[in-house]
Amino acid sequence: MKTTTKTKGTQSVKMRYITLTGLMAAMIALMTAYICHIPVGVNGGYIHFGDSLIYIAATLLPTPYALAAAAIGGGLADLMTSPMWAPATIIIKMLITIPFTNKSAKIITPRNIIAAVIAYFISGISYFFAEYILFGTLSSAFIASMSGSLIQSGGSAVFFLIFGMALDKVHIKSRLNNQL
Repeated sequence: MKTTTKTKGTQSVKMRYITLTGLMAAMIALMTAYICHIPVGVNGGYIHFGDSLIYIAATLLPTPYALAAAAIGGGLADLMTSPMWAPATIIIKMLITIPFTNKSAKIITPRNIIAAVIAYFISGISYFFAEYILFGTLSSAFIASMSGSLIQSGGSAVFFLIFGMALDKVHIKSRLNNQL
């Protein structure tokens, strides 16, 4: 009898993580595609601050769920706004979650602050290669890609710090852990 209760409890925890993953993916898609969405250049690229919610997801959810939220949210945003970028975005958004940790009792930790800087480099370099594959531009693409990523990742890092500090003040991680 006790194993059945444990199995039901484990399934309940998984279902709650799946639900939170879906909510985070939806918020990432909305923030990326429509809120603070600034088109740049002629190649369909745009600057957004949806990455801040990817960073939040990476600090709240276990890694597999954070990867899914980032890929689904970023991919959906590109499918709605600039579909040619969707395959690259799905991979890149998953990669930028990896430096973050959800193991701490708080969202804003020294590791997660450094992770936002690492995410900038992952994003900038990866989108540079994606642009090269899509358009074959190499000479000025690196500077353009890194400067666009600096604005996007820098803005997302600032939003991440603001959102994270606010969520830490209301002890969201302990509340989530009590619910899960």
